[in-house]
Amino acid sequence: MITVKNLVKSYPKRGSKERLKAVDNASFEVRDGEIFALLGPNGAGKTTTIKSICGLIVPDSGDIRIKGYDVLKERKKALEQISAVLEGNRNLYWRMTPIENMKYFCGIRGKTLKRTEALRILETLGLYEKKDELVHKLSRGMQQKAAIAVCLAAGTDILLLDEPTLGLDVNSAVEFRSLLKNLQVQGKTILLSTHDMGLVEAVADRVAIMNNAKIVVCEEKRKLIDLFTARGYKVVIESNGSTEEKLARLGFTEWNKDGNAIELHLNLSSSKELYEIMEKFRVNQIEVESIEKELVNFEKIFISYTNGSAKS
Repeated sequence: MITVKNLVKSYPKRGSKERLKAVDNASFEVRDGEIFALLGPNGAGKTTTIKSICGLIVPDSGDIRIKGYDVLKERKKALEQISAVLEGNRNLYWRMTPIENMKYFCGIRGKTLKRTEALRILETLGLYEKKDELVHKLSRGMQQKAAIAVCLAAGTDILLLDEPTLGLDVNSAVEFRSLLKNLQVQGKTILLSTHDMGLVEAVADRVAIMNNAKIVVCEEKRKLIDLFTARGYKVVIESNGSTEEKLARLGFTEWNKDGNAIELHLNLSSSKELYEIMEKFRVNQIEVESIEKELVNFEKIFISYTNGSAKS
């Protein structure tokens, strides 16, 4: 549905002849009917990538296709296939109501939106009671929902959502997860850019993580979680006074202490590494009370890849 190949975009560096690469040779694809999450810290290149897909930024090089249409050469056809909610407050006209915004933006696309369909979308998002209230009077969370309503009103198969849960309270954010899964069941393909790791863990099928303008990993979410679960161990050892000194001598720098128990969290590249650590503990007379595999949340996976500690 979306193919990004060897995307490069750079900007002039202030006060210098050098250019700063915002996106460096990024490649990925979004498959039909999936929820694909594009993640990365601030400045990683996510927004530049999303805006390039939307035709708002012209890349230096690379190829972007939406349903086979080249975004640069067949711009109109390509952009007819998608609707988007971009981060910030520029998705709506503030002096119009949610339903007026929906009709207006559909009109720009050459589509007539029936009032009954608009009301159905607003009801789905919990905005029915706010249908005739000016957008600038709505809360930040309600404004975000109204922007999503405009996106859904376009009726496209592909949705691009940049930080869609920004400004939503906890209950609304949880409801939004169900909404995304329902849209997927209806056949929608969703490209999601977010910092909400709970949302990624709940709904994403595949994940690409960007760091320093590059794609550092692109994989099925389940495989990433399984991989890190296999590597993560919690080891509880007995503290007898000299244990902490021995651990420091072996190169361990972080642990949790609770009474006479010390808890180590290990992220290992293989089970062989665990055996080697256990042998060091035996030689140094460090008594192990328990070892168990550690459940991993997606936030830990994200941090591992963006700080460079993850190993493929």
